Amino acid sequence: MAERFAISVVPTVADIDALDHVSNLIYLRWVAEVAMAHSRAQGWDMERYRALGAVFMVRRHEIDYVGQVTLGQELRAETWVDSWKLASCIRKTEILRDGKVVARAATTWALIGLASGRPQRIPDELLAAFT
Repeated sequence: MAERFAISVVPTVADIDALDHVSNLIYLRWVAEVAMAHSRAQGWDMERYRALGAVFMVRRHEIDYVGQVTLGQELRAETWVDSWKLASCIRKTEILRDGKVVARAATTWALIGLASGRPQRIPDELLAAFT
């Protein structure tokens, strides 16, 4: 398995829904935030993607909500790229509290050309940053 990248997250008042736990939409935000943080840590920020002429865009999210999270609980969001295709990858994410998974996600990211709006082959230099 690929090496995991992690960030800490702590739910705020704005993250809590009418049932007094973290809204499902917030988990989705965390999935995107940890993915983008991982990309920046590997040297691929938005400026570099623009220079490449392509960016990763989400094609699909699958999220399993395993446990509830409430205000102020300290969490760890971990992500890794699980598999690669010519123009896309599957990125896995786990949100953990005290080492136990409270949510897990699989996201399909496609590399989309900025000019064409169409999928394009992932170049070796980009692939190498994550494998």
